[in-house]
Amino acid sequence: MLPADTLQGRVAVITGGSSGLGLAMAEYFGRIGASVVITGRSRERLDAAAGRLREGGVQALTVPMDVRNPEQVDATLSKALEEFGHVDILVNNAAGNFVVRAEDLSVNGWNAVVNIVLNGTFYCTRAFGKHWIDSGRPGTILNVIAAYAWTGGPGTVHSAAAKAGVLAMTRTLAVEWGRHRIRVNAIAPGPVDKTGGARALWPNAAAEEKVRASVPVGRLGEPEEIAHAAAYLVSDYAGFINGECLVVDGGAWLGRNLFAE
Repeated sequence: MLPADTLQGRVAVITGGSSGLGLAMAEYFGRIGASVVITGRSRERLDAAAGRLREGGVQALTVPMDVRNPEQVDATLSKALEEFGHVDILVNNAAGNFVVRAEDLSVNGWNAVVNIVLNGTFYCTRAFGKHWIDSGRPGTILNVIAAYAWTGGPGTVHSAAAKAGVLAMTRTLAVEWGRHRIRVNAIAPGPVDKTGGARALWPNAAAEEKVRASVPVGRLGEPEEIAHAAAYLVSDYAGFINGECLVVDGGAWLGRNLFAE
């Protein structure tokens, strides 16, 4: 566990922050001192998440936002600055995924995932990066991807391609923006329980058991474990880590493909 004041005074914007990994990160960042801004497309889910955060003593702002809309991204940044005066951390967590054979994937299905994962990450990263560069403030960006970005993953061609693009973006911007004191890293969670991804990728007990059996440590991850790793990467403890991807998957990517038949 990181010290209770690790992110004291920091402001973190987390996309897709109303549930799953995003909410877990918001809760943990808040417990170690950060104020958080969580975004999502559902006002109802955002309100429920905000109540949970505030009950835990976390200072939270919610902003309905679709990462595919650059104008909404700019408005979110403006609202965060208006509320807190500065922003220090961006977590690009919003995602979309479903398992489908490549030959059965529609153009709309491809575009839906690529627009959220790849384009949405760029829109957010560009807006926040430009703000930090123009203002002369340092910043930290954390992109949430998956190990199949470099291994490939049967049944996830849309998501794998998009996340591979995000990994390339992470490393490219780490080099371009390092001189501006902007660090850009990624985290690659493996199969994690209690998330939207879990419901989409292993929707029944048999599928869940198949996934669990593929993890060398013999279990699924917990959202809090991903949040702990994420908090380290955005903190000053990781101040010399830039352009890296931390895999948190119990060794799963070293084994066989999860979704192969």
